[in-house]
Amino acid sequence: MSGLLALLDDVAGIAKIAAASVDDITASAAKAGSKTAGVVIDDAAVTPKYVDGFEAKRELPIIWRIARGSVFNKIVILLPLALLLSSFAPWMIPPLLILGGSYLCFEGAEKVLHVLRPGAHASAPKAATKADPAHLEEQKVKGAIKTDFILSAEIMTIALSAIEAPEIWVRAAALGIVALAITAGIYGTVAVIVKMDDIGLWLAKVGRLGVTRSIGRGIVKGMPWVMKILATVGTVAMLWVGGSILVHSAAEMGWHLPEETIHHWAEAASHGVSEELRPAALWTVTAVVDGVLGVIWGMILVPVVTRIILPLFGRKKEAAH
Repeated sequence: MSGLLALLDDVAGIAKIAAASVDDITASAAKAGSKTAGVVIDDAAVTPKYVDGFEAKRELPIIWRIARGSVFNKIVILLPLALLLSSFAPWMIPPLLILGGSYLCFEGAEKVLHVLRPGAHASAPKAATKADPAHLEEQKVKGAIKTDFILSAEIMTIALSAIEAPEIWVRAAALGIVALAITAGIYGTVAVIVKMDDIGLWLAKVGRLGVTRSIGRGIVKGMPWVMKILATVGTVAMLWVGGSILVHSAAEMGWHLPEETIHHWAEAASHGVSEELRPAALWTVTAVVDGVLGVIWGMILVPVVTRIILPLFGRKKEAAH
């Protein structure tokens, strides 16, 4: 009997450890997922363009194909690479984060410049082509998956930097949860966004009540504004998260001055508000300064990338052919 009780006690102990591990995984995944907000919002804002111009019946299948490619990117390719980095070369994570943060700042600054000077970034009109729809779909899906790989690499690197668990299997499980949850969230949202026009048209046509038909027409008219708002929020989030990544990663590499200065400014600003509003004031000032730094760094990168790096890459590409 005592042996059975001892066994049950051991089982209970193992169950407690397992439950604690699940809590660790869930907490790590939640913390890591929150750090990727800027990239996630931008991904959700960018992806709908890949189904633009296709028949309505092909929109969801295309999104599903891109989502499967995104899962493959994150789980099969990037997750093992992230675990290898964290185990054998953790010193590479801050420089990779700085690279990813710089990419976010560059993309955000380009979008700001496009709004401020739309003519300067307008591309030459392309000749109309009657491409095979199946071939065009294949090209769009491949292009979307390639773009997703870059964004997924940023998501996984940012998420990895936020996971502090020492056990590799906890890090793996947390990263896996982040990868699947973010992919489902992004492409589920995209699926809803691209079908909202169809839902609105359906309500406007078949709605039995005048209110229902009015809601349908309102959805159709409102979707362009929703897309503009989503794109704006995505740009702001990219610049804020990009600047935050740069500041925090610089501190991780030993340069603490920017992070300490921003914290000092936030602390000084928070003294002028009530105790209840102080955390919000600290966060707001820090986010605004990070965003401004993101804009400044992005504006510096735009001419460097567009006038030096991309032309060099273009010449190498042409030479290779």
